[in-house]
Amino acid sequence: MLAAGTKPATEDSARDSLAGFESALDALTANARARAEAASRPSLRPVLNATGVIVHTNLGRAPLARAAIEAAAAVGGGYSTLEYDVVSGARGSRQAHVEGLVRELTGAEAALVVNNCAAAALLAASALAAGREIVVSRGQLVEIGGSFRVPDVVEASGARLAEVGTTNRTRLGDYERAIGPETGALMRVHPSNFRTVGFVEEVGIEELCELGRRSGVPIIDDAGSGALARGIEALRDEPDVRRSVAAGSAVVCFSADKLLGGPQAGVMAGTAAAIERCRSHPLARALRIDKLSLAALEATLRLLRDPDAAAREVPVLAMLTASDEELGERAERLRAALAAGGADARVERAEARVGGGALPLLELEGPVCAVSPRGMGVDELAARLRAGEPPTVARLAGGRLLLDPRTLDDAGADAVAAATIAALAPQ
Repeated sequence: MLAAGTKPATEDSARDSLAGFESALDALTANARARAEAASRPSLRPVLNATGVIVHTNLGRAPLARAAIEAAAAVGGGYSTLEYDVVSGARGSRQAHVEGLVRELTGAEAALVVNNCAAAALLAASALAAGREIVVSRGQLVEIGGSFRVPDVVEASGARLAEVGTTNRTRLGDYERAIGPETGALMRVHPSNFRTVGFVEEVGIEELCELGRRSGVPIIDDAGSGALARGIEALRDEPDVRRSVAAGSAVVCFSADKLLGGPQAGVMAGTAAAIERCRSHPLARALRIDKLSLAALEATLRLLRDPDAAAREVPVLAMLTASDEELGERAERLRAALAAGGADARVERAEARVGGGALPLLELEGPVCAVSPRGMGVDELAARLRAGEPPTVARLAGGRLLLDPRTLDDAGADAVAAATIAALAPQ
């Protein structure tokens, strides 16, 4: 018999089993809810970039100016004048929205815009040299990202590659000796994300274009990063599109979503005859730019007409030209907010980068906010920040998390501070 007040063992076991079942059910419910929330979130969504890398390819390259965002939203929300001339009531050209602006900014006779710079180079090579040879310096046979290489572009265009010079030295005579009846074009390619220094030599664009004039061979110049803004010292080492156009390049190709500060697009500026050959090539339709990018690009180009406005309103240019005082105030804003939340943070000096294959030797030294990860380890802290909503991406150095104010505005700095405090909390 059981003593008074004693419960049967089976009743305790049943209660324990029920509690265990409820706990397991709660865990399953929470897991299902988290999975459902994750599945309902867009895969492509905003992040907070605290890395200090301005043109971060993995994070979408150039953030757009407010005017560009508004232009894309206005066009995307309804019908538009994409290929319609409201004056005549007839069909128009989507190129008309930006061609005049590109011509004005570069001094070119004509212009064409496609969906990225690789497409621009492919179209130029196809239109000007398919079935013939394209002469390129060995030092410029570069890989331009995603295992996409200049020889691949030439091959895909239907042209044949003719290599001249060496990896570190190419002279005008190398090009001269390579020109023959089968030469369709001479091509110069900006090496973008690396530099060769020391015992080096290359041919200037003026010399190359003069050789092209004498021999009747067009010059294709892949200028890469699209440094069109005027009066910005940091851009002095990037290829000058205006210089290449003025020298006489048949087609100059460059990106819109790097140092130009616009949406993804490939801009082609050059002679009327060469651009017309590109415009009428069958690939032009396959590579054409979409209406949202076109609207954003038009707005960005309009800003670039005024150097002062561009430096203020185009985010990439504003980040490049940000003063030490401005960055210091934002770094202190981060530190103060983190300290108020109990985090161990201090302002230090570090180097930011331009990114996106542009200006690889340029170090943008300035203040950053360094955060100690407490006992969890810096990798765990970074992972927690990436798991937030929106995700925060920072950089790691010396066992600490660095939050760079160069790629954040004040609102972004506040959001990053809050996210870091939450990530540091016990979980």
